[in-house]
Amino acid sequence: KHRLAPPPAHPGAPGGGGDGGGGKGAGGGRKLPTCAEHDLENYSMYCVSCRSPVCYQCLEEGKHSKHDVKALGAMWKQHKAQLSQALNGVSDKAKEAKEFLVQLKNLLQQIQENGLDYEACLVAQCDALVDALTRQKAKLLTKVTKEREHKLKVVWDQINHCTLKLRQSTGLMEYCLEVIKENDPSGFLQISDALIKRVQVSQEQWVKGALEPKVSAEFDLTLDSEPLLQSIHQLDFIQMKCRVPVSVPPVPLLQLEKCCTRNNSVTLAWRMPPLSHNPVEGYILELDDGDGGQFREVYVGKETLCTIDGLHFNSTYNARVKAFNSSGVGPYSKTVILQTSDVAWFTFDPSSAHRDIVLSNDNQTATCNSYDDRVVLGTAAFSKGVHYWELHVDRYDNHPDPAFGIARINVVKDMMLGKDDKAWAMYVDNNRSWFMHCNSHTNRTEGGVSKGATVGVLLDLNKHNLTFYINGQQQGPPAFENIEGVFMPALSLNRNVQVTLHTGLEVP
Repeated sequence: KHRLAPPPAHPGAPGGGGDGGGGKGAGGGRKLPTCAEHDLENYSMYCVSCRSPVCYQCLEEGKHSKHDVKALGAMWKQHKAQLSQALNGVSDKAKEAKEFLVQLKNLLQQIQENGLDYEACLVAQCDALVDALTRQKAKLLTKVTKEREHKLKVVWDQINHCTLKLRQSTGLMEYCLEVIKENDPSGFLQISDALIKRVQVSQEQWVKGALEPKVSAEFDLTLDSEPLLQSIHQLDFIQMKCRVPVSVPPVPLLQLEKCCTRNNSVTLAWRMPPLSHNPVEGYILELDDGDGGQFREVYVGKETLCTIDGLHFNSTYNARVKAFNSSGVGPYSKTVILQTSDVAWFTFDPSSAHRDIVLSNDNQTATCNSYDDRVVLGTAAFSKGVHYWELHVDRYDNHPDPAFGIARINVVKDMMLGKDDKAWAMYVDNNRSWFMHCNSHTNRTEGGVSKGATVGVLLDLNKHNLTFYINGQQQGPPAFENIEGVFMPALSLNRNVQVTLHTGLEVP
């Protein structure tokens, strides 16, 4: 509220009493700015609210009378300090920009040098591939040359052989024609027998196939170049392998149209979703126990199709799959439910049969080359459920003792079924039957087999027993009880017996 007056002029300033005098300094100093609203007044204060300098009349009479004002000199120093501070920041950024430009120019040179190095490396790698292909081409051409030379030699040998025989035959024919012209019967008859034999022997030399080429003009060589072409087309850089962070793979998609069951096997197929860029190193397939139990790993690998054998019959399995890479394991897929067959279809297994066993009729008929008993197993393995199959006796000579039953995979195959502890069987002749396990005979029952007979085997793993039938009649009580584990249909026979297997049958 005090009355304000302009500050006294400094010596040498405009309007002062210094050496300059007369309102101008000796050096022609500039005039102090005056207020825009009060022409005769100089700025003396600073209005903080309006952010502008003001004079004392503006404070007394004008719109700034109630505003917050500060001394002009103080605000001048404060704003100078702020501007200097801001300039320091810009100066630092400018310095960083200059350094960055130097860095970019160095980067240009490095890119140029690295580009040349990579070009040289690429050329060297491609040249190595071309060299390898050239060497392989030379090897393949050598094989073609050998094949051609072999075919040519075989044909030339045939030509020479056939030419020789033709010359001999032609000479014999000309001689015979001359002999036929002989008018003396006695002279003709003296040589005719020997001549007829010579002609017959000459004719017999032209055996079947003698006038057929031993080789064809075609070359049985097919170059499988498609995988290599695909690899060449897929030849590319692994872009930014070490710099781009790799995430775990996404959820695999189960291909339900390809998932199926057959007997006690299940097949599952899956694929990665489209537009999935994260690499996949492999998959983990999990299956439960068929009874709602915990999942367990059944396959780990790169394939996207997997078949699991040896499961329980008449069981429901849950399956799921997940993918993994170097970053970890991705999430599980949806769960697919698969039901195994309740009825078993199978044949005899040629891969595990004794070498004397002879299979035919799509591995459904079995006989033997040996007079000793030999064992053959079925292709199915049972651990759960009720299963029944029959064997029809196609041939039965000299009253042999074939044995029918079940066995473990490691059963002894060069003696009668049931003589070791790995098999449970009924062996039978033309009058009666016996049950046998661990070479122990029990429960002799009347009723044998002959040609045309049918032997049935009933394996009930719910009740854990084994029962036999001959021509539909049950052979005594269940042959064996308290049977637990994994079993395969089994049969032992010798060369006097032939049987045919029938599966997928209802329980009698």
